[in-house]
Amino acid sequence: MVAFGKKLKENQIEEWREYYINYKFLKKKVNRYTRQIEVGAENQHYVLKDFSRMLDCQIEKIVLFLIQQQGLLASRLLNLGEEHDALLQQEHNALLQQSDDSKIPELREAYRAVGQDLLKLLFFVEMNATGLRKILKKFDKRFGYRFTDYYVKTRANHPYSQLQQVFKHVGIEAVVGAISRNLADLQDHEGNHISIYDQPSLRHPDPIIDSIRAAVNKLSNSTSFLEYLGKHAFIIQEELPTSSEDSFIEQNYHFMSLLLNLVNTFLYMVNTYIIVPTADNYSLSLGAAATVCGVIIGSMAVAQVFSSIYFSAWSNRSYLRPLVFSSIILLAGNTLYALAYDLNSISVLLIGRLFCGLGSARAVNRRYISDCVPLKLRMQASAGFVSASALGMACGPALACLFQTNFKIYSLTFNEDTLPGWVMAFAWLAYLLWLWISFREPSHETKELVPQQTNSGLFVNDSAVESGFTQPLLLKAEAENQDEGVCQEIEDGDEDSEGSHEPVTSIVSAYRLLTPSVKVQLFIYFMLKYAMEILLAESSVITGYYFIWSPSSVAIFLACLGLTVLPVNVFVGSYISNKFEERQVLLASEIMVCIGILLSFNILIPYSVPQYVGSALITFVSAEVLEGVNLSLLSRVMSSRLARGTYNGGLLSTEAGTLARVIADGTITLSGYLSESRLLNATLLPSLFICISSIVATCFTYNSLY
Repeated sequence: MVAFGKKLKENQIEEWREYYINYKFLKKKVNRYTRQIEVGAENQHYVLKDFSRMLDCQIEKIVLFLIQQQGLLASRLLNLGEEHDALLQQEHNALLQQSDDSKIPELREAYRAVGQDLLKLLFFVEMNATGLRKILKKFDKRFGYRFTDYYVKTRANHPYSQLQQVFKHVGIEAVVGAISRNLADLQDHEGNHISIYDQPSLRHPDPIIDSIRAAVNKLSNSTSFLEYLGKHAFIIQEELPTSSEDSFIEQNYHFMSLLLNLVNTFLYMVNTYIIVPTADNYSLSLGAAATVCGVIIGSMAVAQVFSSIYFSAWSNRSYLRPLVFSSIILLAGNTLYALAYDLNSISVLLIGRLFCGLGSARAVNRRYISDCVPLKLRMQASAGFVSASALGMACGPALACLFQTNFKIYSLTFNEDTLPGWVMAFAWLAYLLWLWISFREPSHETKELVPQQTNSGLFVNDSAVESGFTQPLLLKAEAENQDEGVCQEIEDGDEDSEGSHEPVTSIVSAYRLLTPSVKVQLFIYFMLKYAMEILLAESSVITGYYFIWSPSSVAIFLACLGLTVLPVNVFVGSYISNKFEERQVLLASEIMVCIGILLSFNILIPYSVPQYVGSALITFVSAEVLEGVNLSLLSRVMSSRLARGTYNGGLLSTEAGTLARVIADGTITLSGYLSESRLLNATLLPSLFICISSIVATCFTYNSLY
């Protein structure tokens, strides 16, 4: 992974070089401030004011140049508009139609040329916005997150904010709209008669418009449903990916292997939730208390805490072998789970669930998408990963609803308690055979990436236009200047040097990279997983005690909850996330989770089905919305060193979520000793406390999420 400072230098447009953020200079100032404070030469108040002044100057330089370039583009569009009007007038007067047609391609190419220059400007804004976020993150890491909080609070909300110009790119949309409308209008001359305003769903946009819209959406964090859904997978991507690396990945891409990874994800989620409706009855049939269902469900999560680490490490060398091992362990675990009934042993039951947790290969599934799927398909694959998880979560309880039978074959019992184990054992056996036959191990060799040289500054190739991305090419620079710059970065002891961007090699090193903002986001993830696990794991006990629901009724209820995942993400991804900032959605979702928990308490009035179902729906849906924005923000504030390797950001979030499930299931079992009548309130109190704590922590780091 190449340091951002080097990427910034390599990808700058030559004639605009002086208008970019001086990232190297700001970096050196941060290092100098650190040394000055250590020896007592400066105080923190002076450092904050001085660095703020320098950032203000850098941002002003960027913004004024941005406005100047927007004006030049607007002037060109005005001139083209006059030509366009003249063309329309000729058509209206029924003059030489052949002459008119010959001018249309020329005018269209002129508008496309403006679009190409707009893409250059958008990439200029993206590079500077990334540089600003990185230098703020670097400063916070050295001096604490208070600086970003202060800087954003005082600059972003000011009526003359220049910071808003960089991150919100005010005015660029008007240029995009002018190019889009006129290119569509030129299509009208060819008989399409399409308006981008009257019939937006029927328009046929020019490829350059697709590229521009993708660039604008990336800058503004605007999302489609697919992109929003993909964020739940928490697959961190480099901010400036290289085309050479993606080309190498594309050559080794194998669709069937990706499909097998998604099926593994689906089956594992089915395996997790298929026992929830019947776990309390199973524990009762083995002579244990109904609330032991918390231990039965949670034992799988306990083992997953450890399996996530060794599977993540194993995927550095292979993808097939860990998937095969996972399938064998899950086959054995589900068989033991089913046999526990005839052996009358709660120990065998728990060992079977521990085995299932040890077979969790979600780290491999996520890693495969990150490392082996081309960039243009990665978002779809990420969305597929999340959809497979959501579908498995809904199908697990739904399948349990079908197992209303009781018969024996020889000495083996098949009933609603054991059938989940037998069915999943058969499913993993079938999957193991399919995996062995169809999976293709991708190459783990690394490719030497050779940057391409060009004098043109920036160009858009065909594949980039088709995928909606633009790829800048390395600008020519004198070799001695590059060497000098690299050497200077090393001399400065820069923490962003190439060596420091290697993946971390231990969980301790990963923890040291966690800033206060990252820790808060991981805590929020812990909170939402804790609240969801309390809701789901104790559902069979709570509904059985208060409403006398049968296991099939519990299964239908849980399946309906699981089916809300995709519709909710459609609404949030297509509308909410494009209307509000992610940090606003984050805080609102936390508050809604808190409201859902408060409504769940059984106080004074008799507990009713509408109260339980309504509060459960609010909690679950809000937690699902929260998960998407939480992981999106986490990927933005997390160090780039955690994008790849064994101890990556995905592993950290998985560990946080798994630990939450373990503690939640343990809470259910411990609270069961107070009696079932007190179980509900006893388990909701910790959820409420953790949720309120996360809201307070979010408020403290709110401005650092800008």
